[in-house]
Amino acid sequence: MKEEKPFHEPKVVLGKIYTRAGDKGETSLVGGQRVLKNEARIECYGTVDELNAFAGLARESAAALAAPFPALSSLAGILLRVQHELFNLGSILATLPGDAGPRQPRVTDADVEQLEREIDRMNRELSPLRSFVLPGGSRLCAELHVCRTVCRRAERLAVALSRRERIAPEVLRYLNRLSDAFFVWSRWANHATGAAETLWEPNLSASGGGE
Repeated sequence: MKEEKPFHEPKVVLGKIYTRAGDKGETSLVGGQRVLKNEARIECYGTVDELNAFAGLARESAAALAAPFPALSSLAGILLRVQHELFNLGSILATLPGDAGPRQPRVTDADVEQLEREIDRMNRELSPLRSFVLPGGSRLCAELHVCRTVCRRAERLAVALSRRERIAPEVLRYLNRLSDAFFVWSRWANHATGAAETLWEPNLSASGGGE
């Protein structure tokens, strides 16, 4: 007996890439509604798409470093899963609540809980912080910080959208936890590669006497 999967598989056929349907600044939601491309819902899932692209960049960087630093292969695997989850998140954001079916791809509490387990596991390997950290130390760390900041922007847009329209509460929980995860992963990436963290020192600014 074939196992029933929780979400519908994609039914997408991408033949001709351009349709000219969006030439007047409109796009379609999953339910077929035509909306302006600068509406809050479109801005929100467009930013999730942007985040997915940066997560893919960080995944490729982690995979490229996995030969000298095998621990990073696990991070590359996590980031691949997160990319799938972000596509699920974009799917539900592109769907008005009344059009979402029971097997509509979405993020769930199980996704949030998995992020929490990974945050806790990796954070146990890190030393406590005595200051904020600056993005850097390694390119992978910096890329993960870019992911963190884009994730925070997506979260802010989702909060703004939730004040105007109904969205699933898991959306906000997932984005909030994912931004925390990107922060921990950025630190863990430096830890795994032996790169030094750069702590924020206010007095190293030009006005503080730094050179």
